[in-house]
Amino acid sequence: MQKPLKFEITHRLPGTLARAGVIRTPHGDIQTPAFIVGGTNATVKSLTPEMIRDFGGQSVLANTYHLMLRPGADIVAQAGGLSTFMHFDGPTFTDSGGFQVFSLGVAYKKGIDAVAHTEKGDAQKASASAEQLVKITDKGVHFRSHFDGQKLFMTPESSMELQHKIGADIHMAFDECPAPLAPYSYIVESLSRTHTWAERCLTKHQDLNAEHDAEGQPRQALFGIVQGARHEELRKRSAEFLGAREFDGYGIGGVFESGEIPTVVKWTNQTLPESKPKHLLGMGAQPMDLFLGVEYGVDTFDCVAPTRQARNGALFTYDGRMNIKKQQYRKDFTPIDNECPCYTCQHFTRAYLNHLFHADEILASTLASIHNEYFIVSTVDRIRGSIKDSSFFELKKDFLTRYYASQPKFLALLSL
Repeated sequence: MQKPLKFEITHRLPGTLARAGVIRTPHGDIQTPAFIVGGTNATVKSLTPEMIRDFGGQSVLANTYHLMLRPGADIVAQAGGLSTFMHFDGPTFTDSGGFQVFSLGVAYKKGIDAVAHTEKGDAQKASASAEQLVKITDKGVHFRSHFDGQKLFMTPESSMELQHKIGADIHMAFDECPAPLAPYSYIVESLSRTHTWAERCLTKHQDLNAEHDAEGQPRQALFGIVQGARHEELRKRSAEFLGAREFDGYGIGGVFESGEIPTVVKWTNQTLPESKPKHLLGMGAQPMDLFLGVEYGVDTFDCVAPTRQARNGALFTYDGRMNIKKQQYRKDFTPIDNECPCYTCQHFTRAYLNHLFHADEILASTLASIHNEYFIVSTVDRIRGSIKDSSFFELKKDFLTRYYASQPKFLALLSL
């Protein structure tokens, strides 16, 4: 039977783990490295599918947990699957719901953010509480819906069933994403659970693909998720365990700061099979993430930060991030970025966006999101080109030195 995806590496960057290539799926090709646009609810907030294509988005990632709640996987299936339902004629991914085990679990209402280092989180809070909406068992995860309190139970098997109904080209195995500040003993316990769940996911996924074969439908791909927090031995153990199994590719799970990519991601990608695609889950809020991720072997990224930040008026420019709501832009009739060819920068001014945000107009989110998504997508496109013509390190230095000119914390990472 035909494989659900094919991955071809066309270029490598000597002295690094960086490579360029192509992932071939039933709904089209993804030129890698690539930024996968975040479309949690089968939509990229405030944008149409045509806009996604216009700014260069090759693929969209939706979330299984959220689509399970609304509108329900059965409805997506009846519509013809995710691509048809959301009118996006390209490759799609679905996350498994594993991140919600963290975000609605130990992180819920505690101020523990994605990286939760000492300045952003308290290790004493990285434990179960009465408020959280998640209870983890070895069989699966009990959720209470954050919408209406409805009780739900997700297992590795049900996550696979849901994802096959949703019908994305690439699925993620159901895993436990532990709090980064959790005790080492719990990280070990969690990793064992994730590995057991991965095997259960793979078995169910193969059974469901056999059903697709019998019905003459395209097979769907499954990525195993590597966990292990910030511990080298655990990351390598996880990569070895999953790498020995018949996954189509691999997701790198957990939560990081940019500076941890050259360690955690490197440990992982040096251990995983070199011939399969690697996806870095939830990273791309900083240009530094993109450069370091690619340098250390990442083929695809996803992150909702570009549109989330856009809706709050935080815009990427080649000279760093700007807050378009500030008074100083009220009479500024220049584009967001003079060097940017996106639709927003070609037709609208900083003054106009400043007005839209202060007037609470919906168009503010649309125009800001077009710009931010274009900035991130095109940055990864430039990185891909720089691998092919061997100019990666020049691009990395010039781009990031300019972007982080006033941020010593990030400039210090340029030597990594």
